[in-house]
Amino acid sequence: MFRPTPRASGYFRTTYAADAALVQTRTEKIFLLLFLIALAVLPFAAGPFILDLACQFLLASIGALSLMLLTGYAGQISLGHAGLIAAGAFTTGILARETGAPFWVTLPASALTGIVLGFLFGLPSLRLRGLYLAVSTLALHFIVVYLGGEYETKRGFSTGIVIEPPSFGGIALRDGRAWYFVLLAAAAACLLVCVNLLRSRSGRAWLAIHARETVAEALGIGIARYKLLAFVISSAMTSVAGCLFAYYRGFVSIEAFDLFLSIQYVAMIIIGGMGSLLGAILGAAFVVVFPYLIENAIRLLPNAQRLAGDIFAVNYAAFGVVMILFLLFEPLGLVGIWRRIQNYFLLWPFKQRPLAGGRT
Repeated sequence: MFRPTPRASGYFRTTYAADAALVQTRTEKIFLLLFLIALAVLPFAAGPFILDLACQFLLASIGALSLMLLTGYAGQISLGHAGLIAAGAFTTGILARETGAPFWVTLPASALTGIVLGFLFGLPSLRLRGLYLAVSTLALHFIVVYLGGEYETKRGFSTGIVIEPPSFGGIALRDGRAWYFVLLAAAAACLLVCVNLLRSRSGRAWLAIHARETVAEALGIGIARYKLLAFVISSAMTSVAGCLFAYYRGFVSIEAFDLFLSIQYVAMIIIGGMGSLLGAILGAAFVVVFPYLIENAIRLLPNAQRLAGDIFAVNYAAFGVVMILFLLFEPLGLVGIWRRIQNYFLLWPFKQRPLAGGRT
């Protein structure tokens, strides 16, 4: 028998259809419509800098969502995210440079590269856990970076591989507004794929494995199959993000895929909130915008000229401090803050008070 799920707003889901609906209330539908209108208007109202920042955020969202599937839901730690992005970017660059392959070839080829790498480096997850698994995925990063660097050296691309913009119907994709809508469509498609995966048998299996692997195996869940599936799907999505990154930037260089990029993606899901797709999106927005906020804050200081040369070091230090603060004081991340704000307005003007002395 279906048990209705109570909500803080007073709405109840009393049927399976209502529980499966992505947008459930009239208020949510109105806010979703306003949000979509804002997304459509943004590229026409924003300047080049804000538009580029929005495109960076959309690219980061795809990578953060894929890592959230692997780590936040399936419970498999990975530090090779930058290597997978590099693999997708270099697959695109090599095919476009050496064979002149169009976008419709390089995109699935990048996804196939991610699938192969996800399968190969997902195999250690069948025997390794925790820190040992993280180190094995870190090896993926160094291997891909080494191979990419060797290709650049052998072919003489000291400044990176220059890639021509993709064309659709004979029209090259050069305008920032056009790129915004392409990346918005890609991020929305990635989000829908993640949402539907988590509502499927695979998503429920990942949650069970994350909660308690031994119990999941006792319940008949194929641990090896679903672990490998998590690595394969996450790696394919990440490599697609690398393909889009290569086309958007117009070149591929090994310097863009350092270890700090992997740490940034791990920070996105931690700061945003583990086990939440909304958390991955909020974390991506925070990590993309944060360095610019720090730079602007430094310029307001009296001795800003002296700190100008150390702005990267200050960014790294501030980034580390923020991660520590979130881990200590806000383990639920930005999504936890959002939920408390949401519940406050849903319950207003009523207040929630703890029971005195534990009495009812």
